[in-house]
Amino acid sequence: MSTEPREQTTATAAVTTPETGLQRVRRWFAENNSSLIMAVVVLECVIFASMSPAFLSVDNFLNIALQISIYGVLAVGMTLVIITGGIDLSVGSIVALSGILAALLGQHFTGSPWLGLLLGTLVGTAAGGLGGAFAGFMVTRFRVPPFIVTLALMTIARGFSFTISDGVAIGNLPPEFQTLGRQQVGPVPLLVLIMVVVFVAGHLYLNRTKYGRYVLAIGGNAEASRLSGIRTHKMLLSVYLLNGLLAGFAGVALASRLGAGVPNAGLQYELDVIAAVVIGGTSLMGGVGSIIGTLWGTVFIGILNNGLNLANVDPYTQKVALGVVILLAVLLDQWKKHER
Repeated sequence: MSTEPREQTTATAAVTTPETGLQRVRRWFAENNSSLIMAVVVLECVIFASMSPAFLSVDNFLNIALQISIYGVLAVGMTLVIITGGIDLSVGSIVALSGILAALLGQHFTGSPWLGLLLGTLVGTAAGGLGGAFAGFMVTRFRVPPFIVTLALMTIARGFSFTISDGVAIGNLPPEFQTLGRQQVGPVPLLVLIMVVVFVAGHLYLNRTKYGRYVLAIGGNAEASRLSGIRTHKMLLSVYLLNGLLAGFAGVALASRLGAGVPNAGLQYELDVIAAVVIGGTSLMGGVGSIIGTLWGTVFIGILNNGLNLANVDPYTQKVALGVVILLAVLLDQWKKHER
């Protein structure tokens, strides 16, 4: 007697098996991550507002937005890298190096400050792109793990920052150089508007273009993506290049905001940025993530830091709180994986 009907019956039974309560909870978390983090942000605001009346002021919210603007620009590029299954530990050092280069050009062209700002922005951004392209080339051509490549690049870029600047801040810059970092459009800082534009562009890229779908596919299964015709090496290289360009621009913006290129700028920025991406729901295993989730993750960290400052919590305890939040986000990601 053929066993085919029995196999079909078994398969049908497996398909129609009702979900358990735990499975339904996992599926809800997987499908509503952005809504969940948004709700947590609202709860966060309620808690800190009860601790400090100044928290809910418009000026404080604008201050939070300005504080997270650099992190937000970096987080968009980092989201794409992590979705592909990679990581980039070098963005903080790239921020410092690009800021130093931009400040040197701003200082050199004091007689033509706008030209100095333009050239500084172009050169600083390009330096970040070069670093990203190098990381992408090493990952795709020589199959060096992203963690190792970017760890080496982090050290190299930081070393160049101190070498070029002789270990001191590059200051005495013309007021025009600070336009990018301190200019306001009405009551809103220009950097905040730039961050919003970067997030919108990143969201459209990931969700409305075929290249964004390729990024998600590569993170899900790189070999299957290659066999289906996607040029995985080219896509990975472009992702690391874009991430480097955003890091370079963020470095120029930070130098403009500080009014100086500082060799130890961006210290541990990569950790906060990765935290924002992970808290926003992007999986460290790759293949899953969203720019909207990263936005909420960035806002969450900004509100957490600001609220704890207003509550006079010491910086060391703040680091402990952030570490606990990161750990919980990773555990939640591992839990959700059972449903995917």
